[in-house]
Amino acid sequence: MIVVVCPGQGAQTPGMLSPWLEVPEFKASIEAQQSASGVDLVGHGTLSDADTIRDTAVAQPLIVATGVASLAALAKGKSLTELGVAGVAGHSVGEITAAVAAGVFTAEQGIRFVKERGDAMAKAAALESTTMAAILGGDQAEVEEKLASLDLQPANYNGGGQIVAAGSVDAIAALQAEPVAGTRVIPIQVAGAFHTRYMQPAVATLEAYAAGVAVADPSVTLWTNAGGRVIASGSEFVSLLVNQVSSPVRWDLCMAAMVEAGVTAVIELAPAGTLVGLAKRSMPGIETLAVKTPEHLEAARELISNHS
Repeated sequence: MIVVVCPGQGAQTPGMLSPWLEVPEFKASIEAQQSASGVDLVGHGTLSDADTIRDTAVAQPLIVATGVASLAALAKGKSLTELGVAGVAGHSVGEITAAVAAGVFTAEQGIRFVKERGDAMAKAAALESTTMAAILGGDQAEVEEKLASLDLQPANYNGGGQIVAAGSVDAIAALQAEPVAGTRVIPIQVAGAFHTRYMQPAVATLEAYAAGVAVADPSVTLWTNAGGRVIASGSEFVSLLVNQVSSPVRWDLCMAAMVEAGVTAVIELAPAGTLVGLAKRSMPGIETLAVKTPEHLEAARELISNHS
């Protein structure tokens, strides 16, 4: 049983689209999404520097568009079911990529939704000085207790002993100064406390936008960041997608659910690498492949053939 996973914010790198634009299916998909969103995806994905593509309003559409286009290049007009893929999940904004892959959104709906999400989250982040940091190692209960004492919130549970904390810049600095015993605290270069109460203004904006979007039920197994559950209703998934903006990402539970379901292989869509790394630590014994460049497409098709 093979599944596709879709990365979240932070996976982007300067110039990442350059090798992909030689692939006709990828190029056509990116150009269509660029037209639908009004975001210069090709320019940002080939020429923009790291600071520019770190901007939430740029990073989120770029990551989703890259994932959707890399799937188009992999599938060559086939659905996930026709391709032999049993399910899909995304991490944070990658859930929008997953929704497109599962047929909940069309590619056009997906890129417009993520444009709204990125803009709304950037505006919410500008209201207060907040940031995020990864905590590696330590006891989960002790880490959570420390975060609560500093008025920080766990934003991502990534499995393998990694929790991402979010909150005020001063509180994150205090966590770095006095970390929990046995942990390392690594600052994340983002200007916002995503997946926390600081994003509530963005939730309200997305709720209003989502109300006007007609969606379909997923065509394959679709796991949610809200507890790692399988969601069979497209409208329910979109509702969870809206609330996810101010709720923690439980990627640890998504991976556990995949293992329980009998998943034997994972393919990560571009911009790939992060989720495969997490899977290697938390899903022992499964095969993994990160589709980082077009050179990985044939290996991905072979892996699907071996596990479908």
